[in-house]
Amino acid sequence: MGIRLGDLVERFGGQLVGDADLEVQAIAPLDSAGASHISFLSNSKLRALAAQSQAAALILSPLDDPTVAATYAGARIVITNPYAYFARVAQYFASLTEQAPAPGIHPSAVVDPGATVDPTAHVGPHVTIEAGAVVKAHAVIDSGCFIGREAEIGEHTHLFANVTFHARCRIGQRGILHSGAVIGTDGFGFAVEAGAYIKIPQTGRVLIGDDVDIGANTTIDRGALDDTVIEDGVKLDNQIQIGHNCRIGAHTAMAGCVGVAGSARIGSHCTFGGAAMVLGHLEIADNVHISSGSMVSRSVL
Repeated sequence: MGIRLGDLVERFGGQLVGDADLEVQAIAPLDSAGASHISFLSNSKLRALAAQSQAAALILSPLDDPTVAATYAGARIVITNPYAYFARVAQYFASLTEQAPAPGIHPSAVVDPGATVDPTAHVGPHVTIEAGAVVKAHAVIDSGCFIGREAEIGEHTHLFANVTFHARCRIGQRGILHSGAVIGTDGFGFAVEAGAYIKIPQTGRVLIGDDVDIGANTTIDRGALDDTVIEDGVKLDNQIQIGHNCRIGAHTAMAGCVGVAGSARIGSHCTFGGAAMVLGHLEIADNVHISSGSMVSRSVL
């Protein structure tokens, strides 16, 4: 399905240089885009590649536009943040072909009579939902998921296949949990006496805000006494471990294999490269950036 450039600009803004009636069929990288594609330039080092692109249209910044326009013959959408614009356009293209799962509960799902599932929610095959759990409007629970007693799944939140969401944990609206994610496992808490370990019951919860993405096989432990908290807009990649009683501030992003030990408090708008580690009971301020493979052994304030 083609989309007019004029429609994109009307929907998302930007300055269009070229034919508003020109239609594009899809988004493609600079080096493989053709006459039916729109592409984007978000790295000025690739100006030469953009100038030679065969794309029908480019999304680029005012800084890059004069150089690229000298040799590029296609249409251009000039915008301050071309990468964010690309993301919105990509979402729009995806929405045109997306098929929302039908509302209702699959016959093979096991839903306790004491659970509440909104009629607009989708519950797939072999899902288990325990007593007191709440699945809110337009949530999507794919096959094989487990939702424990008194847990809560927010509106428009999507649990992909085989997610485990343990008792009393909560997630807000528009969340995405990828396959294999486990929310609310016991924290690693033991007392030692006479050389033996005594398990400490983990009675807290995991509380997750709105617009949170959690990658495949990522695990978030429930609190020992207080709750583990993941604030709004947090983005967690695959295979991340968040220990008990941690607090991850709003809009913080972590790449794959990051580990955060128990009771660490991380501020908002932080970024963590892959395999970075944070020791327990530390505090990291807002807007801190931790490089890949780093070991944080002291608070960063």
